Amino acid sequence: MGNSKLKKYYSRLNSFVLSETLKEKLEKVIVITAIVSFLIHLAIIGLIDFDLLDFGEYDGNLIISPISAIYTPFSIILIYEVYLLVFYLPKSITIYIGKQYEIITLILIRKIFYDLSNLEFSSDWFSIEGDIQFTIDILATLALFFLIFQFYRLNAKNKVEKEKITHKTKSHIKVKNVFATILVPTIVFLALFSFGDWFYETLTGSDYSSTSIKTVNTVFFDDFFTVLILIDVLLLLFSFLQTEEFSRVIRNSGFVISTILIKLSFSADNIINTILIVVAVTFGVLILYIYNQYFKLNQTLKE
Repeated sequence: MGNSKLKKYYSRLNSFVLSETLKEKLEKVIVITAIVSFLIHLAIIGLIDFDLLDFGEYDGNLIISPISAIYTPFSIILIYEVYLLVFYLPKSITIYIGKQYEIITLILIRKIFYDLSNLEFSSDWFSIEGDIQFTIDILATLALFFLIFQFYRLNAKNKVEKEKITHKTKSHIKVKNVFATILVPTIVFLALFSFGDWFYETLTGSDYSSTSIKTVNTVFFDDFFTVLILIDVLLLLFSFLQTEEFSRVIRNSGFVISTILIKLSFSADNIINTILIVVAVTFGVLILYIYNQYFKLNQTLKE
């Protein structure tokens, strides 16, 4: 009886958190919230400019520059991207990985909006560390956008050849559904804990200046990608039950390595951080490209 109730509750939770209805509703809520948060951020900046509001030692670049106000709605949009990652996990492992790449690219773009408010215009542009970092981030964003496009293009080509739905495939989809269902409440808890802990440390910290933009960027997402690594490793292990294909095992292993490189980027500083992100996505694209070529070769040999 207890087991039957548990399955019933799981079925309800699964159908709710991974439903198209929730996805569409959440999309509308996220857009409205992003717009409202942007206007509130701008209003706070305006009040500070007119000396109607004073944050004292907490007056950082995030609340004194109108350009950096864009940082806030981008943070809200990232929440929706996180949900989409979970939403597509049971449907396609490649789209799930692609969403990871989208998230880290949006984090980089969000950082660029912050950096725009700190640019120092000088004839000797490349002598200023912040300006060099901004230039590298801009180029990296273009590279990442192109790489993500190639990743989805390769995935589309791969989908031309539909694989047969076997009993093992159905079992693997069920496993991914379980992981996705567990991920949603885990992410909610992790987000509340991460932002709560960061907010508390910010307010109680004796040296507010130590709370850098790098620290803000890693809030939640550092731990989030740690969770994704665990999920990816478990998916890799379960994939051994679905297939013994060498190419698929290598592809899934490569995706795990790509996720680990993204996670490591949060611990790196400045240029190394950006380089690790680009290397991680490039590695994932190359893995998928080689996998597709391997698949074509196998198809040719079978004919």
